[in-house]
Amino acid sequence: MARYRIAWMPGDGIGVDVLDATRLVLDRLDLDAEYIPADIGWKFWCQEGDPLPQRTLDIMKETDCAMFGAITSKGKDVADKELAPELQGKGLSYRSPIVRMRQLLDLYICLRPCKAYPGNPLNYREGIDLVVFRENTEGMYIGVEYERVPEEFYAAPGMAKVPRDAAISLRAITPGGSERIVRAAFEYARTHGRKKVTAVHKANVLRQTDGVFMAAARKVAAEYPDIPFDDANIDAMGMWLLKNPLNYDVIVTTNLFGDIISDLCAQMVGGLGFGCSGNIGKTYAVFEPTHGSAPKYAGQYKVNPIASILAARMMLEWLGEKDLAAQVEGAVATVLAEGQVRTYDMGGSASTLDMARAIAERL
Repeated sequence: MARYRIAWMPGDGIGVDVLDATRLVLDRLDLDAEYIPADIGWKFWCQEGDPLPQRTLDIMKETDCAMFGAITSKGKDVADKELAPELQGKGLSYRSPIVRMRQLLDLYICLRPCKAYPGNPLNYREGIDLVVFRENTEGMYIGVEYERVPEEFYAAPGMAKVPRDAAISLRAITPGGSERIVRAAFEYARTHGRKKVTAVHKANVLRQTDGVFMAAARKVAAEYPDIPFDDANIDAMGMWLLKNPLNYDVIVTTNLFGDIISDLCAQMVGGLGFGCSGNIGKTYAVFEPTHGSAPKYAGQYKVNPIASILAARMMLEWLGEKDLAAQVEGAVATVLAEGQVRTYDMGGSASTLDMARAIAERL
């Protein structure tokens, strides 16, 4: 039996393309792993009414971790219409399988490194090396929404000013959830020799929810006196990251703000073709590129697979295969520095698989 069992979930669109490319790199390594195919994505919503079937969750329970490609999500009206005829009218509700997966498996850390590799023509500035810790299970993504304000809500302070036909979403921030994501950021900073942790929030307006987050952040920061700590409002942070990106190192924030700020950071180091992510819990993790399914490119093997390959590097490091992880990152860095193989986003003509082969050859 293989040492590692990895759930393999290409998903939709270019998720298939980039995971095919990632396998070319992983197969070149001396990794004792078995890759278990698992179903996820829009096709299974249309056919079965569930984009994350129970059989896939069962596979995840029997594996060490997962590699995930991309997912297609559409609005409620479109989702309902694309269900198989026999499933329509049964009150099924589409919900993003990746969000559901994060909550069901308590993958509370969303870890997103953003590094400007020398030779990448898309770098905003050389030397950028940021890591974003996004709380992955709370905040605005808990999925509690109302098409109209429930009558009982009008007893709450301030609700009299809200129109009765307003749609609302609830934001949930807990002390425990906040403490553990901030602690994860500080532990990462300590073990990786990082110079500073910055908490990002909007506590001057979202006084209760971000107040809880910042109280937890300051409590945890006091436990790490050797690591400098500061904080910034989310709007100001967007400005300062563009102006002085080298002033930041490890960023920790809530779910929605983390979703936004990590894409900004990814764009500064080449765009979503370079954005990798780990959804990490205590005993399980799912690794993915942060780009979407890009249906117009599906099956063309045109897109940049580096985000997916760097996600595999994160997976190797999480599995404890640090030497193999370093080999993969070194091979990516070499190909970028040489500048001979570039996909269309970098101004070149290399295919998805051309890029993967070039990286594999340098392992």
